[in-house]
Amino acid sequence: MGLGDQINEAVEAEGNGELLRLRKQRDSFANQNVRLQTKLEELEKALSFVDQVDGLTVQPPIWLAPTKPKAHAATLVVMLSDTHFDEVVNPEEMEGLNAYNRDIAVMRLEKWTQNVIKLSRHYLSGVNYDGVVIILGGDIFSGDIHEELALTNEDTMIGSLLFWAEQLSGAIELLTTEFKKCHVVSVVGNHGRTTRKPRMKQRVKTNFDWLLAKMVERTFAKDKRVSFTIPESADALIKIYEHGHLITHGDQVSGGGGIGGIYPPIMRMRARKHQRYMVTGKSFQTLWLGHWHQYISTPSMIVNGSMKGYDEYAMLMGFGFEQPQQALAIVTPERNITVQAPVFCLDRKREGW
Repeated sequence: MGLGDQINEAVEAEGNGELLRLRKQRDSFANQNVRLQTKLEELEKALSFVDQVDGLTVQPPIWLAPTKPKAHAATLVVMLSDTHFDEVVNPEEMEGLNAYNRDIAVMRLEKWTQNVIKLSRHYLSGVNYDGVVIILGGDIFSGDIHEELALTNEDTMIGSLLFWAEQLSGAIELLTTEFKKCHVVSVVGNHGRTTRKPRMKQRVKTNFDWLLAKMVERTFAKDKRVSFTIPESADALIKIYEHGHLITHGDQVSGGGGIGGIYPPIMRMRARKHQRYMVTGKSFQTLWLGHWHQYISTPSMIVNGSMKGYDEYAMLMGFGFEQPQQALAIVTPERNITVQAPVFCLDRKREGW
């Protein structure tokens, strides 16, 4: 092959390469043109839609501007348990987490009463209360069932009974004046017993919680605004409107140390009690209990906190910290419990520790 033929082949090959490049470029421009045409059509549709709705007026639905709700009838229910009156908790033994004695307990009872009124009247407005139910859920006293309690309590049990009957009556009087009617329900705890070991027979009448409730009942014997339910059984079943409420202290429950905490054993106890009451033709929707010093609120049960708060036993056993608080709920004829909230009792600045 001569030099001329080689030059012709090179030129032809270069021409083919250029032609291939130009074809690829043409195809790319064609694809871009298709995409641009598609975008143009989408924009034209969007502009057409905007033109169609431009003159329309949007009206907000009526529920965005509600009228002021009407006042509804309800009963306020508050629980007072695990107050452990006259027990002493030394802040120096608690790394400053809590302190408790008779003076502090008086302040917390007063704070609880004031906060019950504040929460129900000012935070939860629009309710016409038919009255208030006060649940005394046991362990009102720490008692002297343990040697260390007998050595460190502020007073003897007789002295404690006389003092706290007056203080508790003052709180009930204030709440009765505020809500016009008051019903007090009392069950006993495990700390107020007069025996060293828990007993099944005469469990209630050998407990200082029961005696305190009977003393307070006598204080209001002539006051028609105040009524009492003080059974000789460990449980109290009452009706608020048509809804059943079962009150027990909660020391029948054992366990609660697993991952689920106290919830599983309490629910087992609730199921057993519910089955027993159903067999006897009775029922309840809500279970109220204390004992565990933990505030837990669910639609089917309310576990109360403690007014005493964190103590040496809870700290040494590694239990979770919880500040002093008590349970509150609003019960309506239509829905049973509609609002649940804790009532805080602590005013550290005033208590001075």
